[in-house]
Amino acid sequence: MQNNGESTNARDQFNDFVQRNRKGIFFSLGALVVLLVGLVVFLYVKDYLQKKALAEVEVLNTRFTDLRANLKEEDSADDVQSLLVDLNSFVNSKFGLAEGRGWTVIAQIHSEREEWQQAEDAWRNAAKAAANSYLAPVAYFNAAAAAEEQGKTEQAIELLEKSLSSKFEFPAAARAQFSIGRLNEELDNIPEAIIAYRLVVSKWPNLSGWTELANSRIVVLEEQ
Repeated sequence: MQNNGESTNARDQFNDFVQRNRKGIFFSLGALVVLLVGLVVFLYVKDYLQKKALAEVEVLNTRFTDLRANLKEEDSADDVQSLLVDLNSFVNSKFGLAEGRGWTVIAQIHSEREEWQQAEDAWRNAAKAAANSYLAPVAYFNAAAAAEEQGKTEQAIELLEKSLSSKFEFPAAARAQFSIGRLNEELDNIPEAIIAYRLVVSKWPNLSGWTELANSRIVVLEEQ
């Protein structure tokens, strides 16, 4: 058991240490406070800028919505081009979800105009910019659709697989998995198609529409 003399000696040693190193200790504590304050300020500014950017992209999206019905009309060409210029300026100066939303609007414009390569590129950019959000799997799924429109079947499969590998919940996941099977059928990759269809059945047993379609394709392919 520690006696009073030992306790006093330890306390004296600690006090002596603090006295000899007080400048270093105070400097370290001050630096830590500055770092914590800086971190709080950084996070606040980041959050503020992101919210501001999301509000800005919604204004751009409203402009797109107003033009949507007439995107292919010559009378709207100048307005659409102006919007695309503003959108490209926006995505080149933003980051994260806001940038991803900007690319989404660009992709929708090109999709409406059936400019499939530009649409695919924009959807890919949206997925990369918003990789840490719900938008990523949706963007990859739409990029796959644009790739398929160009006859790029293998690339479409790769993009669908990326949409399914996201950590975020993806409402169209069963459809994406079924599409992988369908596209493999088009490539005559029957074993891969069957594997893809079986995954639909095993992963989404409660989605009867997709599981029934998948089961019907499995039966047809296995009888060939």
